[in-house]
Amino acid sequence: MSDAMADDAPVKLYWEDIRPGLSIETPDYGASADEMLRFARTFNPQPIHADPEMAGEMLYGGLIASGWHTCALTMRALVDGFLSRTASLGSPGVEVIRWLKPNRPGDRLRLKLTCIAAEPSKSRPDMGRCRFRHTVVNQDEAAVMEMEGWLLFARRPSAATETKD
Repeated sequence: MSDAMADDAPVKLYWEDIRPGLSIETPDYGASADEMLRFARTFNPQPIHADPEMAGEMLYGGLIASGWHTCALTMRALVDGFLSRTASLGSPGVEVIRWLKPNRPGDRLRLKLTCIAAEPSKSRPDMGRCRFRHTVVNQDEAAVMEMEGWLLFARRPSAATETKD
């Protein structure tokens, strides 16, 4: 994690601070079998995610997390490890998402976040957007999930005012 993202630093990063090449790595996170089952039975009750006995007989040879559960865990890591220290304004959506490897009970995941583009808003001088590549790796450094999409950030108040003149 970069110095700007140290856990004890109450830094407020604005759009101007987030440039292509910025790379953030979160602390590890994961879920137990019970957490995976609870999520799956509520939101994605397919046997591969919600029935350990049946999952053992299926393609992956055991219980795996729903991809949506992996997304939810990753969102929490994104907020805790980066967005909570920024002037985040949300996201217009994720454009790419790929589940590459199963996320199994007890796996330890880390989010590697890289800014790959940054643009000021053409219609809103008080904001800009940054495109990020999200790569989730497990304890073996194997990529489990990849996402790409834009995040919106407020511009530093003085910078937004300067562009109006």
